[in-house]
Amino acid sequence: MRVSIICPAMARDPRDMVPFAELVRDGHAHRLWQGQSLSVETHQLFAYLAGNGFRIPVGTSVVLMPLRHPLEAAVQARSLSRLTGNSMVLGLGPATPEFVAALHGEPYPSPRDACVRYVEEVRRLLRAGEPDTRDDDVPAAVTLPGFGHLGVEIGLGVLRPVLARAAGRVADVAISWMTPPGYVRDVLVPALGKGAAEAGRTVPRLVTVVHAALAGPDRNPYRLAFQGAGAHLAAPHYTDMLRRAGLRVHPAQPNLGARALVDSGTFLHGTAAEVAEGLAEYGRAGVDEVVLNLAGLAAEHGYDAAARDLAEILAATAGS
Repeated sequence: MRVSIICPAMARDPRDMVPFAELVRDGHAHRLWQGQSLSVETHQLFAYLAGNGFRIPVGTSVVLMPLRHPLEAAVQARSLSRLTGNSMVLGLGPATPEFVAALHGEPYPSPRDACVRYVEEVRRLLRAGEPDTRDDDVPAAVTLPGFGHLGVEIGLGVLRPVLARAAGRVADVAISWMTPPGYVRDVLVPALGKGAAEAGRTVPRLVTVVHAALAGPDRNPYRLAFQGAGAHLAAPHYTDMLRRAGLRVHPAQPNLGARALVDSGTFLHGTAAEVAEGLAEYGRAGVDEVVLNLAGLAAEHGYDAAARDLAEILAATAGS
């Protein structure tokens, strides 16, 4: 199992993310990830880092489909692959129905079907230069000019079985966030396999983002979990997933949800060796790449503290 890291915040100054890029450049972590940012835009952050010499593997976990047309998503992804000199992961997610409606006037009739169509269209566009194999009576689709790059893996954010099965059908990568290892093993992995079998394709690899922090005398793990995951713990789709996993959570009580994350071990907390063992459990559950998220620690104690914790945890995973 590969171990990666995620930028622990929406960057307001891209220079703040340099210590995290250094961990990837120096070989301590496999890839640098970032989710949807409404501050410094995610793709532009990675382009800034590449322009400053950090030609490292990157991935989005996840950027939101309603914010950009599939053609724009394909152009951004292959541009980053060229700029970084690495295959990149374009992780996509449908957003909440409310967010989609605010942007487009109405929610997707079926988020699953919207994801499948979007991923298929991005894949078609990334196959630049290939002939259009559609029926003659279908108007020719917009295509992109040929453009050499190191490749793009198309990922789909998954929390529950329906989207996991869809990811099995069409995605290269399934990306889960805050999903306990038992839930990954018993729910997501079988759903991915079922979708892949239906489509006659290889099962996508699975990436999971995991909240963590090292223990310390001035660190309250419940507060760190709330700082890092409070917004997600107030979202019905996340709390529904966690309830399916056996946690007692409710979107109206994110404070109690943070306590449940810590007490269940979904938020990893302790010594570096203990956190490394918690990460290893994801590998045993079928995860190909685990992504360390120290957002709570960064919010409470700053980016330097998060970078130091990451370095210590990554050293422990390398030695385990």
